[in-house]
Amino acid sequence: MTVRVLGVDACKAGWVGILLHGEQVSACFGVTIAELVAVAEAAGPVAVVGIDIPVGLPDRGRRAADVLARTQAGPRWASIFMTPVRTALEAEGHAEAIRRNREVAAEGVSAQAYGLRSKILDVDSWVRGQGRRVVEVHPELSFAAMAGGPLASGKTTWAGSEQRRALLAGAGLNLVGELGPAGQLARVDDVLDAAAAAWSARRVADGVAVCVPAEPEFFSDGLPAAIWT
Repeated sequence: MTVRVLGVDACKAGWVGILLHGEQVSACFGVTIAELVAVAEAAGPVAVVGIDIPVGLPDRGRRAADVLARTQAGPRWASIFMTPVRTALEAEGHAEAIRRNREVAAEGVSAQAYGLRSKILDVDSWVRGQGRRVVEVHPELSFAAMAGGPLASGKTTWAGSEQRRALLAGAGLNLVGELGPAGQLARVDDVLDAAAAAWSARRVADGVAVCVPAEPEFFSDGLPAAIWT
């Protein structure tokens, strides 16, 4: 039986998802991750959720997944940020987050990483006790796997967008039409990233995906920290 899988990316208004069921491709939107998955499961359960957000927050130092992913991303390495330690993400201000991260990780917290704080904590509180498999993905690694190497153009450029659309179409993910709320509330690159996450989620469901590191790390939260393609 063909299973349903969901690829997820954060966007300014919430979360955008691309749902795959056999050859069917559809889009959905939710303000929270729980709302998004509920919308996606309206027509049936989802077996695997691939999400472009850190899953498994370090207590100190860097995650191996982030370090290795940067190496694999080649010229797109800057799109992969170092996940702050849990106590830094729990800080109410960026300056305090930087101070806490420096204490146990010997480096600060980028504005990009801290800007995703609410999204990271949303997933962190939701992911426990899920009746489906939830894996962390990174679209740049997914697209690199589709292409046989890292992409040269950034995702917000015309060339980068067109290359990503072509790779998705070649993998059977044809995004057509207005896509409803997802198409209205998410940027083009957010939708393409969610589709790449769905591609990786389908590979996880099919048992052919690989992850970095080869064996997930575990921190005090007990969640497996690895990036899957």
